[in-house]
Amino acid sequence: MADPSTYRPAQGSIPTQPGVYRFSDQHGRVIYVGKAKNLRSRLNSYFADLAGLHQRTRTMVTTAAKVEWTVVRTEVEALALEYSWIKEFDPRFNVKYRDDKSYPWLAVSVGEEIPRVYVGRGAKRKGNRYFGPYSHAWAIRETVDVLLRVFPMRSCTKGVFNNARASGRPCLLGYIDKCSAPCVGRVTPEQHREIVEDFCQFIGGRSDVMINELEAAMADASEAMEYERAAVLRDDIAALRRAMEKNAIVLGDGTDADVIALAEDPLEVAVQIFHVRGGRVRGERGWVADRVEDGDTADLVERFLLQLYGATTEETALPREILVPTLPSGVEALTTMFSERRGSQVLIKVPQRGDKRTLLETVGRNAGEALVRHKTKRAGDLSTRNRALAEIAEALELPEAPLRIECYDISNLQGTEVVASMVVFEDGLPRKSEYRRFVIRGVEGQNDVASMHEVITRRFKRLLEDRKATADAADAAGAGVGEGPLLVDPTTGVPRRFAYAPALVVVDGGPPQVAAAAQAMSELGITEVALCGLAKRLEEVWLPDEEEPVILPRQSEGLYLLQRIRDEAHRFAITHHRGRRSKSMVESLLDDVPGLGEVRRKALIKHFGSLRALRRASLDDIAQVPGFGRQTATAVLAALAQQPGAPAVNATTGEVIVDTSQQGGDTESRTT
Repeated sequence: MADPSTYRPAQGSIPTQPGVYRFSDQHGRVIYVGKAKNLRSRLNSYFADLAGLHQRTRTMVTTAAKVEWTVVRTEVEALALEYSWIKEFDPRFNVKYRDDKSYPWLAVSVGEEIPRVYVGRGAKRKGNRYFGPYSHAWAIRETVDVLLRVFPMRSCTKGVFNNARASGRPCLLGYIDKCSAPCVGRVTPEQHREIVEDFCQFIGGRSDVMINELEAAMADASEAMEYERAAVLRDDIAALRRAMEKNAIVLGDGTDADVIALAEDPLEVAVQIFHVRGGRVRGERGWVADRVEDGDTADLVERFLLQLYGATTEETALPREILVPTLPSGVEALTTMFSERRGSQVLIKVPQRGDKRTLLETVGRNAGEALVRHKTKRAGDLSTRNRALAEIAEALELPEAPLRIECYDISNLQGTEVVASMVVFEDGLPRKSEYRRFVIRGVEGQNDVASMHEVITRRFKRLLEDRKATADAADAAGAGVGEGPLLVDPTTGVPRRFAYAPALVVVDGGPPQVAAAAQAMSELGITEVALCGLAKRLEEVWLPDEEEPVILPRQSEGLYLLQRIRDEAHRFAITHHRGRRSKSMVESLLDDVPGLGEVRRKALIKHFGSLRALRRASLDDIAQVPGFGRQTATAVLAALAQQPGAPAVNATTGEVIVDTSQQGGDTESRTT
């Protein structure tokens, strides 16, 4: 019996989005599949006190040895994926459904002279064609009820059918046109079988093709002025669209494809693949690997495809389509090789729109989640953190491991709204309560080197001031400088904001930024704090007054920790920068609006939160802000229309997010 705490995910590593989770035993066999609207909330319930769990649940969690999850967009996607995997893995703890029955499926008795459609459970029978499993019996019955309007096939039992045939009168469904009434000869058995075939094709994945055919028929009827028939076809199309669940887990054209997405950083790459067969996700796999060579996303995709399909087996059989985020550099050669190996055409392409693009985005989110989980697990391991700090101390020739590390980053928009961030890591973990933000005031234009000098000067000047104030307070109270808590406020006991000196300062950049930081520390007499810079291009570690960088191995835990600290400082700076930029843009755009003073400008900013939200607002939305009327709202919209929208910036990477709906605007400018 396993202890669930031994495989419980790290705190904060479980996402809060909808998804599907899988519990596996020590042999890797999936023993339970479940879905959740909020994965974190649901999974945490399994790791509560065992005594409070249901007996079956307690047995499941003590049998399991691992839990994994896959993120999706909506609950509907989670539902569909859950049932696909229950069918795929046949988990032992999913054998019984809520009412002690198996999952419902849809059956068509194609072996009968007059086939019928019905919902059933249990063992499958010879002579029937099956679809599913589905979520709930009532859900698929509602879907069938809608589809019978378009495909009026028999759905009655054998007894009802025989009674109608004997009496010469159809049942109610025949009178309301939800059955073509083959029992009384309204259609021949051959005509009814054609209806059945159309129904099976639609349920089996050819929904898009069938809707296109109906749309073409509706257009032809309209051109021929057969408006009643066109109206019927229009209603049929609407009914089919209602029956189709639009989500990324089911593709209406019956696609056979492998959907591949990557999430990467300079040190590692996570690859996720969804196997889609017959328009449904039948399996999912993922890997996280070290990046041992430099290369762009196209190179990574090419290497992965070669590794995955280089020696195909039944498990990795080549599909008709391979959907990727970026075309590999040798796409023509790969296409030729894979097509020869499969014996038919294999397409490698990047979906641009529609369901396939949506599914690729879902796979990409799962790859990102896998990379985050991997990094969280890696960073949360105590021995790994200790090894990382020891490697940093050895590489930088420090007397001891740097238990407190501060990292600084500069962010600006073409020299305007220059801000800096300071993030703090203690024992290899972020200390977010110690994070600080700076607005650069003494530097004109875009000058990251001078900005770095200013922020380091301000930070360590505050350190000296806090130390002096604490020492003076201790002396006034009769204590010696060496006595008492010098790093806390003597009146409140709260730690002073900048009183703790770091063991190591890391700046985002190369030799110029390092030199500026070293000069600032030297001017203040700070000699006990080590300093280095991390250049993003080649992940080189630069030391003051050194002509050559320190090169840490790419698999080094020390380099991984430095990179994580640098990326966190960059994220924190970009977040601050975006907020200030949005506020300043709103204020500058609205300076010349008649009757709009400072108070109402602030009210506008507070109400909408950002310039992007304000640009999307309508006249009525603005007029509802306290102190505004339609006349002032009209003036605000006119002022916004005169200025093109600026691009958004990714808060994690700092990259510009291109908005094709807007033209012009500024671009994000950063240098390291």
